Amino acid sequence: MIERRAEGLLPPKHHTTLRDEHGALMHEECITRDGFDGPYTIVYHQRAPHTATPTDAKYGWPTPALPPQRPLRRRHYKSTGLSDRQGSVLCSRNVMLFNDDVSVSTLFPNKHCPAYLANGDGDDLFFILKGSGLLRTILGDLPFNAGDYVVIPRGIIHRFLPDKGIDQHWLAIECSGGLHLPKQWRNEHGQLRMDAPFCHRDFRSPSFTGPLDEDMRDVVVKRQGRFDTFRYDDSPLDLVGWDGSVYPFVFPIRAFQARVGMVHLPPSWHGTFATRGALICSFVPRPLDFHPQAIPCPYPHSSVDCDELLFYCDGNFSSRRGVSAGSISHHPAGIPHGPHPGAYEGSIGGKHTTELAVMIDTTKPLQATATAIGVEDGAYHNSFK
Repeated sequence: MIERRAEGLLPPKHHTTLRDEHGALMHEECITRDGFDGPYTIVYHQRAPHTATPTDAKYGWPTPALPPQRPLRRRHYKSTGLSDRQGSVLCSRNVMLFNDDVSVSTLFPNKHCPAYLANGDGDDLFFILKGSGLLRTILGDLPFNAGDYVVIPRGIIHRFLPDKGIDQHWLAIECSGGLHLPKQWRNEHGQLRMDAPFCHRDFRSPSFTGPLDEDMRDVVVKRQGRFDTFRYDDSPLDLVGWDGSVYPFVFPIRAFQARVGMVHLPPSWHGTFATRGALICSFVPRPLDFHPQAIPCPYPHSSVDCDELLFYCDGNFSSRRGVSAGSISHHPAGIPHGPHPGAYEGSIGGKHTTELAVMIDTTKPLQATATAIGVEDGAYHNSFK
């Protein structure tokens, strides 16, 4: 949802007839947000898009139940310990932490999705720590690589085709309240501001080539935490054209233009995506604070309003020891968190950081699943002594 796009065959005005070269009438479908008040995309099918038949085919990943309340502690989960849980993106998400607004998973996909998915519960944001592949959607194909964010709006029919023969390790954030770019980075017309940490040219959108038949007929719809499968008589990827502002896109994390100040800037300056109840930030390699007495390492912080989750990706994590690529730290609201002993004073005089990480600040407490608890570093809380 960066700007309006128009692809393929379109009539001069919406809600009017569109016929192909043989005179057959195309079927318009509106994909809307916020009822009919928000951004939307209008697509044109060769066949009516609402004629699918329910089936008993079973797909999907386990959705979490509320676990028993645990003691208030700083937590560390080693997601690489789940690397043997492979499969398709449709069936192999490992939900780690969740609340009413976001569900955070890791996954190690090694197979193409066996059916299409339309997530009716939320927008999906993926971060590709390792791997590459192709996102195939009704709006076109979108290749992605390691270091990319991949955004899929709610309800868009799609499937993932990860490249085979290479290691894959992804983070997935399902956003039940929708996903958008933070409003402070847009002007009153919706255009990205010149002082935003990214520009329109940084975002990649799908390449549309017209109708496609992969000889696949099942579309899985996720709604209210359950998965229902519907079977079409013909290919769901039968679009002849589309236009609008709701479509998948890719943003490379290293295209994020980090801010640098005289002294340490708060995480909001690293805000990349926003959703209801959460801000998603990108920490990228950058120069450090330039005040002659600056302490570049993040200061200890007592947050009474937000849980903090960090997904470590690459580089030197100067404020933490014992973490590595794929580590997930969870610092809950209510108790202070900060750097490991020695890191705070040791950062004085530092000029540059190589760290790469994705952070999620949530206003509602995050609950850990049994999957996360199974790969927890039990010594993490006391490691700050």
